[in-house]
Amino acid sequence: MNWIAKKISETRKIKGLTQEELAEQAKINLRTIQRIENSESEPRGKTLNLICEALEIDSKELILTEKSIQEKNIGTKIINGLFLIALNMVLMGIIGFLTLDSNANINSVFGGYLVSVFLPFFIVVITKRMSGMERMLKFGFGYIVYFILVMAKHGFPTGFVTGLFPCLLISLSALYFGNELIKNRA
Repeated sequence: MNWIAKKISETRKIKGLTQEELAEQAKINLRTIQRIENSESEPRGKTLNLICEALEIDSKELILTEKSIQEKNIGTKIINGLFLIALNMVLMGIIGFLTLDSNANINSVFGGYLVSVFLPFFIVVITKRMSGMERMLKFGFGYIVYFILVMAKHGFPTGFVTGLFPCLLISLSALYFGNELIKNRA
């Protein structure tokens, strides 16, 4: 529900009006009120002014508040995008350092395997409501990019023998199938 529709619906209910009564007071068709409150259409111009007059709210303030909310949403999306890029780079760096590094021994490769299991499961626990595909694209796109870069620079055998590719595969699988593994089986 968009902000204007929500505000109109809430104000109508606070004033104790039904949709029919609001339509009658605003001299608007009942179906128009229903469409607005269901976010099927957005009131503009005369329709918005008539509804605001009937509800005794300021239409200019309503529009300015909606624009403010939209601007905050854009800023939030940009910040979230930058955070996801940074997080993916950190995850790539950790697994790459533990496996692909020329000084990596069996202990660091084992650590890489552990990290490739536990970090994605931690992400799954925090993001239970996300679908597997959405989670894999948000938190695993760095793994995919890293796989392509290593394939281009070192080739498949190096990536596989060092343990990097199995770690990336485990991480992506955990991100995608994590919800299935942590479901309560009651």
